[in-house]
Amino acid sequence: MDAFSFALAATPLAAYLLFVGLVNLRKRPLVVTGMADTGAVGAALSGVALIGPIALFRPEAATVAMGAAVWLVLLMLYWLGVALLTMLGRPRLVVYNATGAELRPALSEAARQLDPSARWAGDSLWLPTLGVQLHVDTYAWMRNTSLIATGGQQDLAGWRRLGKATERAARALQTTKRSHAVWLLTAGGVLLLVAIVALVLDPEGVQVAWQRATAI
Repeated sequence: MDAFSFALAATPLAAYLLFVGLVNLRKRPLVVTGMADTGAVGAALSGVALIGPIALFRPEAATVAMGAAVWLVLLMLYWLGVALLTMLGRPRLVVYNATGAELRPALSEAARQLDPSARWAGDSLWLPTLGVQLHVDTYAWMRNTSLIATGGQQDLAGWRRLGKATERAARALQTTKRSHAVWLLTAGGVLLLVAIVALVLDPEGVQVAWQRATAI
């Protein structure tokens, strides 16, 4: 892989790792919607998509007619695909910088305030009055927890209320573990540094790669 392609793939991914690492340095969790999380992951993988499937299926006729502008159109199509996946996906909340065990007491309190009939079944939570049924899934290597809808019938208004209540409850949590933040920041920093060094050391290769990307 040439330096230009590597930098294109690595830079958005490095930015994502740095962002998650900085969030994990916080004393409190960060609650975001599934749409925001999907958008962040889509941005992180946009460079990989550009040098991979997008480059592979780049239409020659469009390249001849539009030149370098064809990449902008292809990138827009990529984001339309990400948006479609977001809209078709199940309702979801993502809590950065908190494991399922750390989040569960706060989530239980928020659920009881919204729906006194709320009850747990293992890692699943049902709020019948709100029309919300979810499963708690923890991603230990990223130190975040997803609240993922289960079942076909979900009340979106109930999910919005749950999101606000979870955000309020998360403000009372304080996390002390910082090891994940260190390795995420290190990985993101190293990846970004390697990409910059590769570009600086091979300017001619970057120029050739750019010319090849805009040619048939």
